[in-house]
Amino acid sequence: MQLTRHTDEPDPDQEPLPDSPPPREIPRLAEHLFRRESGRLVSMLTGIFGVEHLQLAEDVVQEALARALRTWPYYGVPSNPTAWLMQTAKHLALDVVRRNKMAADKQPQIIAATDLWSGGNSEETPPMFEDEIKDQVLRLMFVCCHPEIPADAQAALALKTLCGFGVTEIARAFLASDAAIAKRLTRARQLIQDLKIPFEIPSGQELKPRLDGVMQILYLLFNEGYKASSGEHLVREDLCNEAIRLTSLLAGHPSANLPRTHALLSLMLLTTARLSARLDGAGNILRLQEQNRATWDQMMIARGLVHLSRSASGTELSEYHLQAGIAACHATARDFSSTDWIRILDHYDRWVAMSDSPIVALNRAVAVAHVDGPAEGLRAVQQMKHRDQLDSYFLLDAVLGDLEYQLGRTQAAAGHFRRALDKADLPSEREFISRRLRECGVGA
Repeated sequence: MQLTRHTDEPDPDQEPLPDSPPPREIPRLAEHLFRRESGRLVSMLTGIFGVEHLQLAEDVVQEALARALRTWPYYGVPSNPTAWLMQTAKHLALDVVRRNKMAADKQPQIIAATDLWSGGNSEETPPMFEDEIKDQVLRLMFVCCHPEIPADAQAALALKTLCGFGVTEIARAFLASDAAIAKRLTRARQLIQDLKIPFEIPSGQELKPRLDGVMQILYLLFNEGYKASSGEHLVREDLCNEAIRLTSLLAGHPSANLPRTHALLSLMLLTTARLSARLDGAGNILRLQEQNRATWDQMMIARGLVHLSRSASGTELSEYHLQAGIAACHATARDFSSTDWIRILDHYDRWVAMSDSPIVALNRAVAVAHVDGPAEGLRAVQQMKHRDQLDSYFLLDAVLGDLEYQLGRTQAAAGHFRRALDKADLPSEREFISRRLRECGVGA
């Protein structure tokens, strides 16, 4: 899509922040804003243009970010960067409407919608549900999970379009190649065009077939916030909070007020409550036994336990139930030594029976080591199915190194930690592995 600059584009001389960050920091700030706002902008424009023009909406939002990256390093960050992005997207969208001769009534829709957000109302509490999904981002997630779109493409499309994820981030979430994810995205967008899928969300019973797909998207969004797959920072709390916001809305909808929805929300709350203790002041990873539990958010833990209780109604037992149960064991333990590892292992045993994910099996092996000792933990790793899928995953060697270290085999441990270091991408991960190497008596 060709987009041209107009004189009515937001003024690059707009008053910058007094403490505007240095130019080298601006790409990181712009990326943060893009991830926070892109989903809402894309969903708003898709609602106006029609879901068959999803790619057009994505292009408009992407160009708005590109213009921020071109303008802000020279003129400083605007005093309201979110409003700047909104206004830029508005002018770009109006340009598309005029050039493509779309219906004239789309112009006032675009102006009204973007001006509402630019006026500072984007953070207002979303409206309560009645009988349909009203949050625009959540609505578009349900569109992405249309039954005609293959299941393996639904989450990839939503994560790319609404959450600002890159192809590589999505590929790591699915243990797939970049090329495979790019193919899924192309296929999904083409299907939306060919099938002319409307920007409408079914209500009542017709919502339920799409619910599992939406929940998987929210789960993956949360996981990327809890443990980022790229960038400078391990934890991205804004993604965790957005996942909690959307899942809370979902749990409040009559058709989605189900035990597994509350289990997913419980998992998010119980895990996010402990985020502040995961890193030290320098951003380095702290193991569970090293964390200061006094910093855990007890009110959030209480909310998580309420939703865990709600998830217990009926006979349903989902993977979200088991994960929330594991999170509750950690969140309610007074200290590391009083952690109920037997109960945690029982949950992992049930989870492995439901899932063939090697990551789940690897985490189960850690629980086995806590209950039965590191030798049994190593045996559990050796017996894992699909272990080869984790060949490029640094945590496999990190776990093996830790188990060997507990057995006093420091040379074997150091070998695993070196391999883990070669595979780790994030600075905090590399520093963590380097520290473990030093504990083995060798340097990185």
